[in-house]
Amino acid sequence: QVQLVESGGGLVRPGDSLTLSCAASGITGNSYHMGWFRQAPGKEREFVAVLSRTSHTYYADSVKGRFAISRGNAKNTVDLQMDTLKPDDTAVYYCAVSRAVLSSIRDPNMYLYWGQGAQVTVSS
Repeated sequence: QVQLVESGGGLVRPGDSLTLSCAASGITGNSYHMGWFRQAPGKEREFVAVLSRTSHTYYADSVKGRFAISRGNAKNTVDLQMDTLKPDDTAVYYCAVSRAVLSSIRDPNMYLYWGQGAQVTVSS
């Protein structure tokens, strides 16, 4: 059974940095795309970034240049480095995995397994 566990959320000030980590179990090798989504209160869940099975990275326009997704040092982990954080980045961040075609990689409906979420709050 696939399980995803996020860590690293917290309260930071505007302009600060934060790194989220996602540890996946029950998957083998690079069999899934590993992505990050976020959901702010009253808003729909939105795509943030994804690391494809072939190690290509894709980002939402709102985070491009500020966030970076990469494989973690431990096996089956993926990190989301978030720099120059803004209050609009406040949300619950979710890790998820997918086997969708690349054209659907930003669609949350194409993700099979989800973590429990990590709260990120950016406030002065």
